[in-house]
Amino acid sequence: MKYASAQAQGRPKRPRLRVEYCKPMKKIEAIIKPFKLDEVKDALNQVGLKGITVLEAKGFGRQKGHTELYRGAEYVVDFLPKVKIELVVEDELVEKAVEAIRGAAYTGRIGDGKIFVSQIEEAIRIRTGERGDAAV
Repeated sequence: MKYASAQAQGRPKRPRLRVEYCKPMKKIEAIIKPFKLDEVKDALNQVGLKGITVLEAKGFGRQKGHTELYRGAEYVVDFLPKVKIELVVEDELVEKAVEAIRGAAYTGRIGDGKIFVSQIEEAIRIRTGERGDAAV
């Protein structure tokens, strides 16, 4: 049985993937107060980081939520609204990025958030097949 090539079938030709050395990279995840998002984004832009992913989140830490009064009834708010920011950077930029996030997200009150840093094994751009820091 003969198979037609991708181009003969009207599909674009997929680029070949090359195995290249990947610079060490880290993923930074920050959970912050929603009203601090613009300040954090601006701070990351100032240190030269452009691409971030932002997710709406709900959760609680040590503050354990709070009680609110609504139309005369008191109720407990267990999960507080937060924003989760994710970005992948080269190892050399991790400290700058963390300090930018920390400085911009800081209010000095409980619930300012957390920053997590983890190792990234590989990054691949789907459209081009680029790998490593070129894909980020």
